[in-house]
Amino acid sequence: MSSTDGEAAMKNLTDKATYERLEKDVTAVKNDIAALADQITDVLNSFAGTASKQARRGYKQARANVDQAVDDMSERGSAAMGAAHDAAYSIEESLEDAITQRPLATVGLALGLGFLIGAVWRR
Repeated sequence: MSSTDGEAAMKNLTDKATYERLEKDVTAVKNDIAALADQITDVLNSFAGTASKQARRGYKQARANVDQAVDDMSERGSAAMGAAHDAAYSIEESLEDAITQRPLATVGLALGLGFLIGAVWRR
C-alpha cells in the first residue's frame, strides 16, 4: 500500500464515520420534529376542547340572559296592561258618576262635541 492508498482509505473511513454521524443526527432531528408535531397536535386539541367549552358556556349564558329579558318584558307588559285596565275602569266609573250627577250637562256636552266634530269633518 502506498501513501495515497492509505490516505484514500483514511478518507473513506473518515467519510464513512462522518456520514454515519450525520445520518444519526438527521434521524434524531426527524424524531424531535415528530415529537414536536405530536405536542403541537395535543396542544391544539386541548385548545379546541377549551374553546368549545367556553363557547357552550357563552351560549348558555346568552340564552339565560335572553330568557331573563323575555320574562322581564312579559312582566312589564302584564303590569302595563293591568295599569291600563285599571285606568280604563277608573275613567268609566268617573263618567258614570258625572252622567248620573249631571245628566243635562252631559247631554249638552255630547251635543256640543258632536256639532264640533261635524263642523270639522265638513272642511
